[in-house]
Amino acid sequence: MKLIGMMDSPFVRRVAVSLAMYEIEFESLPLSVFGDFARFSEYNPVVKAPTLVFDDGTRLLDSTLILNYFESLADDSHALMPSDPAKLASDLSILGLILAASEKAVQNVYEHKLRPDEKQHQPWIERVTKQLNAACHEWEIALSNRPLSEKADQVSITSTVIWSFIQLMIPDVIKASDYPTINAIANHFEATPEFKRFPLK
Repeated sequence: MKLIGMMDSPFVRRVAVSLAMYEIEFESLPLSVFGDFARFSEYNPVVKAPTLVFDDGTRLLDSTLILNYFESLADDSHALMPSDPAKLASDLSILGLILAASEKAVQNVYEHKLRPDEKQHQPWIERVTKQLNAACHEWEIALSNRPLSEKADQVSITSTVIWSFIQLMIPDVIKASDYPTINAIANHFEATPEFKRFPLK
């Protein structure tokens, strides 16, 4: 089984760390959707990271869909999502906020780092940044009201990898000091073996 994509993608890293927590063995192929487009397309012509390729050739795309599959296989000791419907709804609500923040962060990065200055549309950047700040604000509140588990679950995994990506790429847009709970959780889990095994790079 191969996980294709760079660990500087929060979506790829989210899957890698989760698979480690599930104790699923896989081979990491760190191919870039930009620099390795042709080689990536050999595994997936859509060139979407992450792509997970099973030994029989079956491909799974999108981090959430990949993780849904492995969560369905996990026993109680390895599950990263709660089975109780009310707790599950709560975790899914938080994950929605975190993933929304990630989407807007990626858009912000693309506007500032990939698009030429003369092609940037300031009203769009302002809108995306406003949405990003709103998502981070709600994310901070949600985590402040949630007990921290010593063992990583899907909320803490996703929160950590996306926060680390944001702080690497746009720390001037989203300041760590403004979101102390998110930042503390990320610092805690980045020091654990599963996260160190797949560093942000």
